[in-house]
Amino acid sequence: MGTDLHDSSIGDLLKRLSQETSTLVRQELELAKAEATEKGKQAGKGAGMLGGAGVAGLLALGTLSATVVLLLNHAMADWLAALIVTLVWGAIGGVLALRGRDQLKDAGPPVPEQTVQTVKEDVRWAKTRTRSGSR
Repeated sequence: MGTDLHDSSIGDLLKRLSQETSTLVRQELELAKAEATEKGKQAGKGAGMLGGAGVAGLLALGTLSATVVLLLNHAMADWLAALIVTLVWGAIGGVLALRGRDQLKDAGPPVPEQTVQTVKEDVRWAKTRTRSGSR
C-alpha cells in the first residue's frame, strides 16, 4: 500500500483501516496476556510463601508446643502453660497471615495496566487522526 493516502479510494482506505485495527487489537490482546501472566506469577509466589509458612508452622507446632508446655508446667498450672503457648502461636500465625496478605497485595490488581494505558493512547491517536482527516 502506498504512503500517499490522498490517491487511495475510500474502499482501499476502509480496507487498510480494518487491517490495521485488527493488527492493533491482536497486539493489545497479546500485551494483556503477557501482563496477566507476569502478575499471576508474582501472586503465585506470595500464595506459595503463605502456604509454605502454614505447613512449616503446623509441623513444628505440635512438638514445640508440647516442649514449651512441659517446661512451663514446672512454674505454673498446666492449663496456664498451655494457654500461654497457644497465645504465642496465635500471634505468630497472625504475623505470617499479614505478611502473606501484603505479598498478594503487592502483586497488584489483575488488570493489565500497561494494556489499558496503550489502548487509551491508541484511542487518543485515532481521535487526532479523525479530526485532522476531516479538515
